[in-house]
Amino acid sequence: MLKVAVVGASGYTGVELLRILHCHPEAAVCCVTSEQSAGKRISDLFPTLRGRCDMVLEHLEPVRIAEQADVIFTALPHKAAMEVVPTFLRLGRKVVDLSADYRLKDADVYGAWYEPHMNPELLPRAVYGSPEIRRAAIAEAELVANPGCYPTSIILGTAPLLANRLIDPTMIIADSKSGVSGAGRGAKVDSLYCEVNEGFRAYGVGGVHRHIPEIEQELSLLADAEVRITFTPHLVPMDRGILSAIYLQPTASCGAAELVELYTEYYRGEPFVRVLTEGSFPSTAHVRGSNFCDIGVTVDRRTGRIVVVSAIDNLVKGASGQAVQNMNLVCGLPETLGLDGLGLFP
Repeated sequence: MLKVAVVGASGYTGVELLRILHCHPEAAVCCVTSEQSAGKRISDLFPTLRGRCDMVLEHLEPVRIAEQADVIFTALPHKAAMEVVPTFLRLGRKVVDLSADYRLKDADVYGAWYEPHMNPELLPRAVYGSPEIRRAAIAEAELVANPGCYPTSIILGTAPLLANRLIDPTMIIADSKSGVSGAGRGAKVDSLYCEVNEGFRAYGVGGVHRHIPEIEQELSLLADAEVRITFTPHLVPMDRGILSAIYLQPTASCGAAELVELYTEYYRGEPFVRVLTEGSFPSTAHVRGSNFCDIGVTVDRRTGRIVVVSAIDNLVKGASGQAVQNMNLVCGLPETLGLDGLGLFP
């Protein structure tokens, strides 16, 4: 039985990890931390855990946590993860980091979009945790950089076309919508009920969202060419879910049926990617609470452009579910353990 610690358990991704790990047959949570809520029971913060996970939240003491756990999830804000991950690795622990701190391979790029990196020497050791793209490398990793939610939806939606050199890598437009949980659990005016209810707004407009370099890094590797995207995220008044509509310029004429066949073949055998039939497109309602990514693809007959629509639950496949999927790979367990649950509907 794996002993697992969740560092930063009082946020949305932290409680989602606990929900998923509770049903994992080979993992037992041994430690949960929160600086703001240390000394309280996690189930007092999240009553959904009551009677199933009533552990007391601890202060973050890296050495003591490493002494207890085999695998450590760091569900911390950027920079906070950098302060503790080196200690966990030095003590021989496996780490799945849900922050942005180890996703970007270039420390200068990280510094331009975030702040100076505290331990850039670790960046070459981190494996970007997209199982459908990097399964073999993840299995050998000691540090997995769990992907962001928007990047997951866009990378999975675009990968088959880039890998097969079927689109212009300089002409990618991604228009994404996210539920409010993507903004985190911290109190922010923009996330208040009266600010988001009955509204629908874009943010991070004009190429300034911090997920852009992560998306471009991974798409460039798939394309074996430099990729630049136009990315606009939106906040919609729902709890969870991401829907990305991606517009692409093909390099040769193609039809919808041909594209569906391409996607079906590319993701054949992937347990958490569902390619929809021709003429069908995903809804966030159909992946809610699950680790699935649903994808629909077609061709705009008027313009000749390819249109891909992908849907994920931002807290599961976009964060904690994918993190558990990565833990399974790192630890040599069946990839789907603890993740076989279907979505919630309605």
